[in-house]
Amino acid sequence: MHTKEQREHYTVEPVPKFHIQEKGLPKDEAFKFIHNDLELDGRPLLNMASFVNTYIDEPATQLAIENITKNLADNSEYPALMEIHQRCVTMISHLWNVPEGNTAVGTATTGSSEAIHLGGLAMKRRWEAKRKEAGKSTAKPNILMGANAQVALEKFARYFDVECRIIPVSDDSRYVLDPKRVREQLDENTIGIYVILGSTYTGHYEDVQAVSDLLDSYEKETGHDIPIHVDGASGGFVAPFLHPNVKWDFRVDRVKSINTSGHKFGLATAGVGWILWKDRKYLPDNLVFTLKYLGGDEETYTLNFSRPGYQVIHQYYNLVTLGMEGYRKQHGTSLANARLLSMFLDSTGYFEVLSDIHRKKGVFGYQGVDAVQEPKDISKDHEYYNPGLPVVAFKLSEDFTKEYPEIPQSAIASLLKIRGYIVPNYPLPPNSEKTEVLRVVVRNTMTVGLLDKFMEDVVHIVEQLMKAAEMHRDKRLREASESELAEHAKEMLKVAVMGGEASGEHEQDWKVSRPIC
Repeated sequence: MHTKEQREHYTVEPVPKFHIQEKGLPKDEAFKFIHNDLELDGRPLLNMASFVNTYIDEPATQLAIENITKNLADNSEYPALMEIHQRCVTMISHLWNVPEGNTAVGTATTGSSEAIHLGGLAMKRRWEAKRKEAGKSTAKPNILMGANAQVALEKFARYFDVECRIIPVSDDSRYVLDPKRVREQLDENTIGIYVILGSTYTGHYEDVQAVSDLLDSYEKETGHDIPIHVDGASGGFVAPFLHPNVKWDFRVDRVKSINTSGHKFGLATAGVGWILWKDRKYLPDNLVFTLKYLGGDEETYTLNFSRPGYQVIHQYYNLVTLGMEGYRKQHGTSLANARLLSMFLDSTGYFEVLSDIHRKKGVFGYQGVDAVQEPKDISKDHEYYNPGLPVVAFKLSEDFTKEYPEIPQSAIASLLKIRGYIVPNYPLPPNSEKTEVLRVVVRNTMTVGLLDKFMEDVVHIVEQLMKAAEMHRDKRLREASESELAEHAKEMLKVAVMGGEASGEHEQDWKVSRPIC
């Protein structure tokens, strides 16, 4: 029999899932079942798939709680919040080296997706204005991007009636935009080009300066002035601190707008991005609305309107508490840990690392064995290595797959998930999609201890898969029956998951060991 305390722990009312009930549940009961449902989510600390920050300290949490109901769209009601918003825009504009004589403008968004759309819309409106002024057609605009572009970039083209010209990527372009292939896609209807500072596939930076140089040459030949929008969703808060000599920002004349995700390497709470234009003249007037119904004249040029303001407060808190030194330290540690993981995976012989942050600047994995074996020293300055995000993209090596063709790479991701890690296994962009990679985003919450445990676990998983494959080979009969093959498959699965010996008691062992793993 349940005690009174135990009985009170459970509700006798059905839990609403599909319809709003006539009478609501008591607040404490609602809290309990919602809390318990959410316990089924993955652990943020072990989510190595996401670029999104999952840490907030106590003072920032208190600020968020105090301001959780404030609406960022209501300028007149919350002038202090608006002032903090403007401070963030100004600070980020200087971080991105806005030139003297320019007054950058910008706004917070719900994330980089919204910001990317705004940057694309501004390029489209400026192109339309130029065409109309010249008496030319504004039909059939197009925009360029690499095949590695995140889906938000393609969404802009589809949602706003712009032809999307996808430039293929390859191993020798490091799976990002190849500047050499841009020229053939340009014409008078090109409204601009998206250049990505930090590919979500492998973490590589695209070469903004090289694309700009090519566009300079194209303008000299044709007279067509084509701008660049930099998608700095991740790199916009990494490169300024760790790779200050890489020219990708407003120092490049053709870069007219940049977006970033404050909730990624800006280390703010999920739900804040930023879009900045180098100068007010690059934000077309027909994208700006003036509102009067909230108590004063307010300008808005976002796609969303009402939205929380506490993420902006968290962003400002980070900017003032971390400073340049703090961001350098946090991201520098993440990048060093990502290099350590890369070097370790390379050294096992089981894997090939496709990201290049652990290789000397100018040395890339696609160049072959001799290049990959370039001496590496994790103690070197960040400028010694290829620039990029703290991301490790890797796959099973060719030697391994030749020896163990029956082991699918996806099994590693599945077995890591049983241990609590979330590590995606996915194909590379079109033209390279036959290659699948595992990817780890090394965020500031990944300690050396956690990294060490992950390295131990991933090697253990591979070696158990090898053991299972060898056992399966030994027991396999040339003319095995279907039931015998199924039995061997169970043996292989059990050994891989449990890391134990075959016992014949497959079902019971599986039931016992699955929750343990």
